[in-house]
Amino acid sequence: MAARLGLESAVVNVAAVARAARRFKELGARLPKFSELADPRSMPPEIAARLAAIDPDAPHPLNLWRVHWYNSPDRKGLAETPAAIVLERKVTGVDAPILVALGDRFPMIRAHKVLAAYGCLAPRLVTGQFEPERHRAIWPSTGNYCRGGVAISRILGCRGVAVLPEGMSAERFQWLERWVADPADIVRTPGSESNVKEIYDACAALAQDQGNVILNQFCEFGNYLAHFTCTGPALSATFAHASLARPGLRLAAYVAATGSAGTLAAGDYLKEKHGARIAAVEAVECPTLLYNGYGEHNIQGIGDKHVPYIHNATNTDFVIGVSDRSTDTLNLLFQTPIGRGYLARRHGLDQGALDGLAALGLSGICNVLAAIKLAKHLGLGARDAVVTVATDDAALYRSELGKAEVKYFGGHFDELAAAETWGRDLAGVATDHVIELDARGRDRIFNLGYYTWVEQQGVPVAEFEARRGQDFWFGLRRLVPAWDALIEDFNRRAA
Repeated sequence: MAARLGLESAVVNVAAVARAARRFKELGARLPKFSELADPRSMPPEIAARLAAIDPDAPHPLNLWRVHWYNSPDRKGLAETPAAIVLERKVTGVDAPILVALGDRFPMIRAHKVLAAYGCLAPRLVTGQFEPERHRAIWPSTGNYCRGGVAISRILGCRGVAVLPEGMSAERFQWLERWVADPADIVRTPGSESNVKEIYDACAALAQDQGNVILNQFCEFGNYLAHFTCTGPALSATFAHASLARPGLRLAAYVAATGSAGTLAAGDYLKEKHGARIAAVEAVECPTLLYNGYGEHNIQGIGDKHVPYIHNATNTDFVIGVSDRSTDTLNLLFQTPIGRGYLARRHGLDQGALDGLAALGLSGICNVLAAIKLAKHLGLGARDAVVTVATDDAALYRSELGKAEVKYFGGHFDELAAAETWGRDLAGVATDHVIELDARGRDRIFNLGYYTWVEQQGVPVAEFEARRGQDFWFGLRRLVPAWDALIEDFNRRAA
C-alpha cells in the first residue's frame, strides 16, 4: 500500500533522489517543508527576500513557497492571518457568523488545490518514487487539482498531464492550454463534474506506460495530510482572529464539499482542537452520500458518485445536499451588475460585502449554503461560528454566467430575477437534505466506498477496511515529520 499510495517515509531509490536533486540544483529550486507551508513565517529569510520580486502567477520555482493560506492581498507578501470573509445575518439569515477562508490567494492557479498537488508530489520526489527527467506526472481531477499539478510540474521542470471532464468550465481549459508543454497533455474525459469514474478509466490506460506516475488526489494521502497539517491550522487561525471581536465565540462546525475529501481533512484537525462537528457537502442532483444516489450537476470542483479513499467517513457528522440551481443562480446574483445593484439597493450591502460575495466560485457558494443549512438545522446562535472555504477564484466561472441566465431566466436576468433568486436561493434556504450521522450512517458511507476501491480499483479488502478506525488516520500523521526530514536532506543535496 505504501508504494501505491505515496506513503513511503524513507528513500526507496537513492539514485533517483540524487538525479532529482541535481535537476533541482540546475533549476535553483528548493522544496518547502510541510511545517513551513503551515507556518510560512518560518521559511528561510533568504527565500522570503527573493520572493518579493517574483510574480505570483509566473512559472517560477520560488512560487512553491507561496503554496499556503497566508498570502497577502497582492499575493506577494505575508498576511498576519489567512484571507477570509465573515458572513453575517444580513446575508445569511442566521445569527451564527459564517467564516469563509478564501482560496484565491494561492499562487499560479488562484485555488487551494495547488497545496494538495504539492502534498502528493513532494513525498514522491524526496523518496525517489518520481524523477522529473524520467516521469510524467498524471493529475486526475475535475479542474483545480490538475491545474495545480500542471503548475508545479512546469516549475519543477517535469511534464504534467491534466485529466479532467470535457464539460468543465472554459476557463479551466484556457488556463491549461497556456501552461502545458504539449496540447496532448490535456486529456478530456466524457461527461462533467459527476463523471469521476471516467477519469479513473483514463488514468488506468495511462498507467500502462511506466513513465507515467498517477497522482490520484482521491486516494493519495499526501492530499489528506497537506490539508490536515496546513489548512486545519490556517482555519483555526481564521477562527481565532474572528474571536477577538466576539468574546466567547466557539467553533461549532466545519463545512466542506466532498470533492477529493482532501479539504475535509481540515475538519479532523478542527474537531480535535475545537470540538467542531464535520459536515460533508454534495449536490442533491447527485446524492451519493445522502441517498446512495447518482446523477449530474454543475457545482464544479466537488466530484461525486463515489466515496474518496481519503475521506475519513467514520469521523464525519453530517451530510448536506445543495442544489446546483442555487449555486448557478447565486453566481449570477453575486457577479453581475444587475445582481450586485439589487443587493446594494434592496439589502444595503456595502462594497466590502459585495466584494466578499463576488470572491465565491460555485463550490464556495455551495459551501456557504450548506453552512447556512447546518446553522438552521442545529439552531446555532451568535456565539456559534461555522467555518468553511471558498476553494477557488470566481473568475473561473465567468463562462457559466451566460449558461445559467439562459437556463433559468430565458436569457434575461433582471431586477425581478435577482429578487426571486435572493428569496428562493438565499433567504429561503431550508433544512432539507441534511442528515445527521450516527454510527450506522457513518458505516453506510464507509461501506459504499467498497464498490469503487475494492471492486473497481483493486484495493485489498484488508487495506480498505483498515481505514474504518480512527487509529489509522491518527497514525498517518507520523509521515509529515518524516517527509520534512527528507525534504531537508533533499534540499541540502540540491544546494
